[in-house]
Amino acid sequence: MLTSSPARAAFLEAASQRILITDGAFGTEIQNWKLSEEDYAGRLGLAKDQKGNNDILALTKPEVPEAIHRAYFEAGADIAETNTFSANRISQADYAAEHLVREINLESAKLARRLADEYQARDGRPRFVAGAIGPTNKTLSLSPDVNDPGFREIDWDTLVDVYKEQAAALVEGGADFILIETVFDTLNAKAGIMAVKLLEQDLGREVPIMLSMTLTDLSGRNLSGHTVEAFWYAVRHAKPVTIGLNCSFGATQLRPHVRALSDIADTLIMVYPNAGLPNELGEYDEMPDTTAGLVKEWADHGQVNVLGGCCGSTPAHIAAMARAVTGLKARQLPKPEPVTRLAGLEPFVMAR
Repeated sequence: MLTSSPARAAFLEAASQRILITDGAFGTEIQNWKLSEEDYAGRLGLAKDQKGNNDILALTKPEVPEAIHRAYFEAGADIAETNTFSANRISQADYAAEHLVREINLESAKLARRLADEYQARDGRPRFVAGAIGPTNKTLSLSPDVNDPGFREIDWDTLVDVYKEQAAALVEGGADFILIETVFDTLNAKAGIMAVKLLEQDLGREVPIMLSMTLTDLSGRNLSGHTVEAFWYAVRHAKPVTIGLNCSFGATQLRPHVRALSDIADTLIMVYPNAGLPNELGEYDEMPDTTAGLVKEWADHGQVNVLGGCCGSTPAHIAAMARAVTGLKARQLPKPEPVTRLAGLEPFVMAR
């Protein structure tokens, strides 16, 4: 019998009272620092160029992620997502830093935990840490070789082990939840879920999961072909504390998919869209008040419990969102009829 998570209970209590705010983009904020390769590499003496390895900054220049976390907490965020999107053995191999995975995740989680506790001590409002786990640059569902559809660059057991290594370090560092985000391959997400379940058995206590899907086209599917409804039916057994959408598009394009997921998911909905669509230079022009006005529509219609930002969003975007939803009622969880719900690429509800 696993010990239940006090963080889950505290989060659900806070979410019952108001719409919560998660933080915004990390990558674009780091870009604003205009760091050199030497800044990234520090004194680690790694064999490959480190420029662009945002996760390594926890070890080489921790003042950067610390400043970004602080800016989001000052903006009104209730949740700090760790700067660990690519801090896994597969992705870090591109930088010859795979041996530092545990240390990167541990230090990133410790940093976020320290700041969350600091801000909570100031005003008594609970702050939470979500240990962020990205999808890696490998996929279990699809072959990278058009001439060999059955080929995979990685197998299930390997990916589960990769995720478990990362999740264990994040939890050790103080993460309240494991956020499996930007899910483009549902099978990858299932490997992440399995990793957390195995970690729970090791620890003897619950490690709550957050799940966030990313869409690859306006039809509302991820890269492995699942609709948002099918994705929910494929992962609801994990009993995530939140389910939702991130990245993909701006709030305008996500509107129908947020509504669809909100109608069926009997858990909290967390959505953190991009700040609109990128311009021809790959930059995001949508202003904070515009983004805030768009996501407020979801809140007005009772479709979300947690809001935040992804690519292109800034502390100003998060502050605008926090202001926009102040005083609005939190989404009430639906009570789906107890029937068998399955998922192929489409959702399937078995006739009674």
